[in-house]
Formats: sequence, C-alpha cells, structure tokens
Amino acid sequence: MLKTLNLLLGEQAPLLRRYAWMAAWYGALCGLCTALLLPLMAQLLQAQWRAAGIWLLAMLAAVVLAWWWRGRVEQAGVGVGVAILQTGRHRLGAHVARLPMGWFNAQNTAKVSHLVTQGMMAVAQLPAHVLTPVISGVVAPLVVLALLFVQDWRLGLIGLLALPLLLGVLVLTARMGRWADAAFQRDFAQTGQRIVEFAQAQSVLRAFQGGGQSTRFVAQAMDQQRQSAGRLIAVSALSSVLNVWAVQAVLAALLVAVVIGIDQQSAQALAPGEVIGAVLSMLLISRFVEPLLELVGYAEALRSARGQLDAMDALLAQQPLPQPQHPQLPRDASITLRDVHFSYGADQPAVLRGINLHVPPGSMTALVGASGSGKSTLVRLIARFWDVDQGGVLIGGTDVRQMDEAQLAAQISQIFQDSYLFAGSIADNIRIGRPGASDAQVWQAAQQAGVDSIAQRLPSGLDSPVGEGGAQLSGGERQRIAIARALIKDAPILLVDEATAALDTENQALIAQTLARLRGQRTVVVIAHQLSTIAMADQVLVLEGGQVVEQGTPAQLAAQSGRYAQWLAQRAHAQGWRIAAAGEQG
Repeated sequence: MLKTLNLLLGEQAPLLRRYAWMAAWYGALCGLCTALLLPLMAQLLQAQWRAAGIWLLAMLAAVVLAWWWRGRVEQAGVGVGVAILQTGRHRLGAHVARLPMGWFNAQNTAKVSHLVTQGMMAVAQLPAHVLTPVISGVVAPLVVLALLFVQDWRLGLIGLLALPLLLGVLVLTARMGRWADAAFQRDFAQTGQRIVEFAQAQSVLRAFQGGGQSTRFVAQAMDQQRQSAGRLIAVSALSSVLNVWAVQAVLAALLVAVVIGIDQQSAQALAPGEVIGAVLSMLLISRFVEPLLELVGYAEALRSARGQLDAMDALLAQQPLPQPQHPQLPRDASITLRDVHFSYGADQPAVLRGINLHVPPGSMTALVGASGSGKSTLVRLIARFWDVDQGGVLIGGTDVRQMDEAQLAAQISQIFQDSYLFAGSIADNIRIGRPGASDAQVWQAAQQAGVDSIAQRLPSGLDSPVGEGGAQLSGGERQRIAIARALIKDAPILLVDEATAALDTENQALIAQTLARLRGQRTVVVIAHQLSTIAMADQVLVLEGGQVVEQGTPAQLAAQSGRYAQWLAQRAHAQGWRIAAAGEQG
C-alpha cells in the first residue's frame, strides 16, 4: 500500500513519510496519557489528594498536547490527500499516455476512467480520514502492552500472544473482502461502460431493439453489479463481525486472567495494594482493547482502498513499449515487414504468421482479405501499436523499435474506420493533425476530404461545433473530418483502415480521388473493399488466416484463378444485383 502511495505522490512522497511519523507520535502520546492515568488512579484510590492533583495536572497537559498534535496530524493528512489528488492523476495520466496504443480497449479504458475518478478519491481519503486512527491504533496498544508487562507479566504475555492471532484474523478477512471487492469493481466498471455505450448507440438500439428492449444490456450489467454488491455487503458484514469477535476474545482472555488471579487470592483478604493492582489491570486492559476495536472498525475502509491501490499498482505495472537509447532516423518513406509473427498474448493464437512485405516510397499497397484475416493488425503494427513477436517492421530501413515515439509519429498519418472527434469546432478537429496550420491549409484539407460541403451548409462554417464525440454530425461527416485531419498532417506515410466504410457513393468517389492524387507523393497502405481504390494500387496483398496467400499488381492477380480473382467475381456478381419491380420476373 505504502509503495503505491509513494509512486502516486512522486516527488511529494516525503509528505507521506512525515505524516506517518506524526501519526505514530500521536499514538505514542495516547499511550503516554494512559501511562499517566495509572499513578493518578493509584493515588486517588489511596486518597492521596495532593499527589493525585500533581498527576492530574500532568495528565491534562499530556491530553492537551495530544489534542494539539492530533490537529497537526489531521492537517498533514489532508495535505497528503490533496497531494494525491493533484499528482496521482497526473502520474497515472502520464503513465497511460506512454502505454502502447494496442492496450486501449474498451475494458481498459473503463478501468482507467473508474480509477482516476472514484478510485483516486477513495485513496485520497486514506490519510485524511483513515490512516491517522489506524496508525495510532497500532502504536498506542504497543505502549499499553509494555505497561501491562510492568503491571503483570502474565497479562502482558497474553496480550503479546494475542497480537499475531488478531493479525491473522485481519489478514483472512482482508483477503475475503478483496476477492468480493475485485468482483464488484469489475462489474462496476462494466456497468459504466454499458451506460456510456447505451447513450452513444441510441440510433442502433432503437432501430434493432424496439419494444423497450434497448436497455437490455444495461439492465444485465446492472443486475450483475447488484449481485456482486450483495456479495460484497455480505462478506464485509461477516468480516466486521469476525474482526470484532477476535478483539472481544482478546478482551475475554485478559479479563479471565485477572479474575483467576483474584480468585487465587480470595482465600485470604486482599491487601489494598492488590485491590489497586487489579483495578489498574482492568484499566490497562480497557485501554489496550479500545484502540484495537477502533482499528478493526477501519478494516473495511482499508480493504476497499487497498483494492483501488492494487488496481492502480497493476496499471502502473503495465510496461510501455521500450524506447531506444540512441534513436535512428529512417532514410525514406518505404515500409518493410520481415517474417513478422504476432499474437495478442502468449496464450493467444497467432494473428499474423510469416508476413513479408515491401512497400516502396510513394507507392500504394492495398490489403484485401476476409474479416479476421489480420489486415488491421498488420497496419497497426506499422504504427507500432504493439511490438512483433518475431521478425521486424522497418520504415525507411530502420526498425520501428529503433525510432522514438516522436520520430515514428512524424512519419505516419492514420485514418481509422471509427474515428473520434473532440468537443470543439470542425476546424479545431482538423487542426489536431497540425496545430500550427493556417486557415488556408485547414480549408485545403477540408476540400480534399469533402468537408467543405459540410461547412457550407452550416451557419458558422468550419467554426461550427461538432458536439461531444462529434454527436452533432453523421457518421460519414465525422469520417470526412477525420480524413481531413490525417491529410493536413502531411506525413510521408498514410495508413488507411477502411476509411470509406461509413461514406456514401459520392463521398467514396471523392476520397478515392484524394488517394489517387497522393500516389507518388506519399506511401499509402490502405485496407479497402472498393474496387476503385484497389484498382489504383501499385500492389495488392491478399491475406487469409494471418498469411499472405497472393501478392502482385491488380492486373496480375486478376489474371490468375486465385483468391483475388474469386473475390473480384463475387464483387461483380454482387454489384449486378437489383430489386425486381412488382410483377417482374428475374
């Protein structure tokens, strides 16, 4: 726990250590107050009023000091909590920004969103509200335990033996709670993801799930979360009961020891000193058990925060792609894949197997294949979303692993099938590709991607807002803006992942014309299903099952009786389909 807190605090980690020492000293002061209470009670029981008055003043001074010091500790704890909120989110964000692009799937994104909001708030409350009584609840009983040894070594021995047993119960209940909490946090994040999905996909849900069924996925996720919340509540309640029982068992053992000691002396009248000793023993037992009860009362809060810290620790343990110590620059805009093998995990099947490819600078290569054949994975390996398992991906003769992130990003523009727009204007979203672009350059990119027609129908033109995620535009309009964003970057390599999938025929033709103009100017690798786009390619790569089954120019492959020729025949047949008029026979 402390290790993760130190990682989140970074340079402000000394604040946590200072706070922890202050809380420990507060626990020691609480033990000192108990120590001063013993002679005070002894003098009162013996009617030694003057001596009792002196010890009372000393104890009052210790109480005031402890009260003042507690205020200082609380201020320090709040300061640590604020530092966690200020720096922890930045450190998580900076770390996430260095992770490979392939890491960012829907599940991981939902986890990050949960951690930087509710998770970080729960962790920040630890030093402000939880750790002070926990640390003092550990230190104060140790001081009282030493007093028990002085008062009666048998009581001290029982208290000492009880501590590891109590610790064992706390560890057991903490593990039970972490198991239930992990399931709840997983389902909580899943529910959040489903709710966002529900809000973003209303058109699809209403089109295909009428009759009130559009909330089915959200209801399923919420039901799963409700079940895991019920298990968490049950486990938490059981853990609390077990913890309290363990402390009460320690109390019972100590009280039994005192009673046995008194019973052994009951045959004869108890001396006043023995009566006073029994009373003081009972007082010490009370002061020994009281902070332990408070400590176990915070066990659930600690366990919950521990779950958040474990999740943050797991996130921080995710390794970014290694960066070269001596980066190398590419000599041109060529792309080469040498015997590339790749899978999404050690226990996952291979997605690409033995891919060899060379794309000359300024040429266009089209990737063709069925869904799941590895086309998108191949394109994203060029952009180093992940590192290959075997082989190498080279740009301009330089392995992408020998280029730093900035160098690689400067070489590549990307157009994805699903592109995201940020809240702002159309021009703002286009300018993301080149922040310093002039208005003329933005307009030129907008014209190349067909965005000018969108701007002309809007009252504010390119300054019109797109809404969160581009919600005020259609899917085709969002895609055209994303294409303009890639074009304005003017990188020597352009990777296109089915960019025209969301466009109508007119805009598909417009984008095809744009790609045609880029031939000879940029190296283009395009995943396409449009015949017009594939026909202009310098070479076509046909993928099947993660392997290259055919490679050559469109004309060469069309002349063969292979996969590409079969695909062309299927496309031609599909384009010949038409809906017969009423009464017409086909």
